[in-house]
Amino acid sequence: MRLLLTNDDGVLAPGMAVLARCVARWMDESPSDEVREAIIVAPNKNYSGMSSAVGDVFERPTVKYRRHRVAGAESIVAYGLEAPPALCAILGALGSFDFQPDVIVSGINAGANVGRSVLHSGTVGAVLTGAQLGLSGLAVSVQWGENVHYDTAGAVAIEVLDELFRAPTRTLLNLNVPNLPAAELKGVRRGRISLAGLIKAAGPLAGGEALSDEGELPLRLGSASPELGDVSDEDADEDGALLAAGYASLTPLRGPHEDDDPALDELMHKALHAITQQLERSR
Repeated sequence: MRLLLTNDDGVLAPGMAVLARCVARWMDESPSDEVREAIIVAPNKNYSGMSSAVGDVFERPTVKYRRHRVAGAESIVAYGLEAPPALCAILGALGSFDFQPDVIVSGINAGANVGRSVLHSGTVGAVLTGAQLGLSGLAVSVQWGENVHYDTAGAVAIEVLDELFRAPTRTLLNLNVPNLPAAELKGVRRGRISLAGLIKAAGPLAGGEALSDEGELPLRLGSASPELGDVSDEDADEDGALLAAGYASLTPLRGPHEDDDPALDELMHKALHAITQQLERSR
């Protein structure tokens, strides 16, 4: 059982340290007939909001790295890369460091990744990228607040690992945990991704004046990381509402794939026909 750990907050982030220590204990508790290995391949700084971006790999075809030590998880080798989470996931998945993993765990992110913010999350982007290379993955986030309880999120995440290793290849899960002590956590539920967005509103300054040639647009943040925001319009089984109610939310995800909905067959037929006719006329 080979595990790749990454995140988008940086290799030295407190969430990564807690996750690494939880995984180190998980490795120590392995049955005698089971080999458990883990490695950390994470960004060297904060790359939040990078989604699955890898940067301009053509302009800079090499990636700098530095080895680090995580206190309490010395059994896990850690590398900090000058690269966003998705590129860390690619390099780790391809076996650039020590071994090729079977599962990728990304986090523990400081702030919930719920609703449409999942699309923009570097934490989630790393596991989506790993899936394209055959890995199953778990993205782990904890609600932001004072004295963030990374330990609660880490304890919940570890309980998912064994099932994830047994699951079909490319199984992806998004885990969000409220910022509560473990004793106060109400439980865990399957959460649906809500329609809450990272950016709730954006536009010119109040007053209706016309935009100048240059300026700034104010952004109003919605129900997303790091603040959960207003979830009063969410159904009780949606991810943000579950966190607000004191439950951890676990959501299965799917990476990019062909949309094979039969309802699109007619549209595709017409589009292909139109393109073919245009090509024939241009010859």
